[in-house]
Amino acid sequence: MTKERTKVNKKRFLQIHITSTVSMSLVLFLIGLVFLLIFVARDMSTYVKENINLSVILNDDISKPDEKRIENYLLASPYAKSVEYISKADALKDHISSLGENPADFLGYNPLKASIEVKLHEKYANNDSVLVVQSKLKAFDHINRVVYQKDMVSLVNDNVRKISLILIGLAVVLLLVSIALINNTIRLSLYSNRFLINTMKLVGATAWFIRKPYLIRSMLNGLIAALISICMLVGVVYFVQYQFGVTNLLFDSLNFIIVACLVILSGVIIAASSSYFAVGKYLRMRSNDMFFI
Repeated sequence: MTKERTKVNKKRFLQIHITSTVSMSLVLFLIGLVFLLIFVARDMSTYVKENINLSVILNDDISKPDEKRIENYLLASPYAKSVEYISKADALKDHISSLGENPADFLGYNPLKASIEVKLHEKYANNDSVLVVQSKLKAFDHINRVVYQKDMVSLVNDNVRKISLILIGLAVVLLLVSIALINNTIRLSLYSNRFLINTMKLVGATAWFIRKPYLIRSMLNGLIAALISICMLVGVVYFVQYQFGVTNLLFDSLNFIIVACLVILSGVIIAASSSYFAVGKYLRMRSNDMFFI
């Protein structure tokens, strides 16, 4: 009879253990997914900002040394990520390729001007910084004008700010929800041990001696749950990449490692904290109160 009861208790304990671990892994998966989306949104905004062109249109009478001087200045500047010189002939070829017509056929000459196409670093891809760049380029002769997509720059920056705030808010909400869920899960798993905790307290065991095995077990559960959630995140990333043909641009390896570390830390810290306070609750309770919870 005692052996059968022991088997039933072990089976029930194992079920509680598995249920709590799976519950934690699902919550940590959602947290990791939101963190991953934050990094993806940041990288995508950087990619978009650094691919907005700043076109320095040159006068037709500019000499080769002056062209080279402007190009060298841009290459040495801190705001230029890449610099590409486009001649009048190349500009005409691009025009014919994109629009399918040659303006030189009915004008009798090439109306397009040579230019230097500049892609800015992310922190300079805003209207204020572009105005500063414009003012510096005015010091050079033979520059006809500087053209950039002002509306596009504003739109990108506004959308990035909104998306970042939404994702950060979602991450905070999910983190609070995860703390509550994991805390309740661990409290339920420790509920069946409340009399054992009380007995150890009555025979003189210290609070740390009682807490230690539960903390270690909870941290191990948190680690296992975090590893399960990371495996789920890997599956989601591979599914998105190969099912929808998304390139590695969206999922940087370093970002994924950071997200994995955040998930592991969240799982271990939240589980340990919840276990610490849950055991403390039963340590503070009187023996008679154990029967009424």
